[in-house]
Amino acid sequence: MKILYLYSEIMPYQMEVFKYLVKLGKAEIAVVHWDASDSRLTPYSPDGVNKVNFYPRSKYDNDALSKFSLKYNPDIVYVSGWQDFGYLLAVRKLKKLGKPVVSGFDDQWLGSFKQVIGSYFMRLFLRNLFFTHAWISCDQQYLYAKKMGFQNGRIIRNLLSCDTGLFHSSSLALHKKEKSYPRTFLYVGSFRHIKGVDILIEAYHLYKQKYKGDWNLICVGNGELEGELLHVSGITVIPFSTQDVLMNLAKEVGAFIMPSRLDQWGVAAHEFASAGLPIILSENVGASSSFLIHNYNGYIYQNNSVDELVKFMLKMSSNGSDDLMEMGRRSKFLSNRISPELTAASLLSIL
Repeated sequence: MKILYLYSEIMPYQMEVFKYLVKLGKAEIAVVHWDASDSRLTPYSPDGVNKVNFYPRSKYDNDALSKFSLKYNPDIVYVSGWQDFGYLLAVRKLKKLGKPVVSGFDDQWLGSFKQVIGSYFMRLFLRNLFFTHAWISCDQQYLYAKKMGFQNGRIIRNLLSCDTGLFHSSSLALHKKEKSYPRTFLYVGSFRHIKGVDILIEAYHLYKQKYKGDWNLICVGNGELEGELLHVSGITVIPFSTQDVLMNLAKEVGAFIMPSRLDQWGVAAHEFASAGLPIILSENVGASSSFLIHNYNGYIYQNNSVDELVKFMLKMSSNGSDDLMEMGRRSKFLSNRISPELTAASLLSIL
């Protein structure tokens, strides 16, 4: 079996999914991806995976990409959305040959005017011309896929999974936290407005200065708000790091925060739930419906609300070590709802 991936930004957690596709489907995989040298993308270059070959998008103009795709003659085609016109040209030709073409779908249905118009356009044009299936992560995306005309049998779930095996290994160190639970919050992601980093900065400043909170905050990533983070007492900034570094960091912190104004999914929430951390998420993080139950393994706060974020940071840090340990165990339990193996099996289910 051959699988063709036409990817935008490739991330390290996708390597485990590729491995399971090779294992479960006896597959070989060609992955065309946008270049990591693009400053807009996370600076990650894919590692070698057996029977998986990687091809930078910059090596192909649109015509060459179509020729490459036809010559490869895949049994399944995955394309990450419809923002790359060259990808659309290639999958149009493959769909005409009867190939199943799966579109990754990570937009949440918010009912905006733009989405209503877009869904009408999608039903009339994009879906019929280019795609046979939609692949989604959460219920909000399921509704959007239905609005765009995909029928139930053409919508598959479990689009995204973290490397659960890797991050579960961090949770094995939970017992080491019993004597001295780490009093540190963690944020991992880009330092941008859409990610709510400005909200996190303001909330943490209030937490420390007004309410005299005693937890520190580690922020891992890069972006235009890095300078503002560096000027807040108690915040440590670490550049974008490998998954191994993040896995080890999870052993040294007490809770994870994701303050996004809008995060269609949020793989980091899955990663640090898998690592056995209590979590605080904005209500607009798509993964919250899968990996967080309010007051069970963490807290969900109202989007854009600095006051609510401060309230739950204070509540988290006021918990005793035993309560925090139990919340972490519950996070790990919920993280098992999705895995790389389930993601791979979901794609193969269309055959």
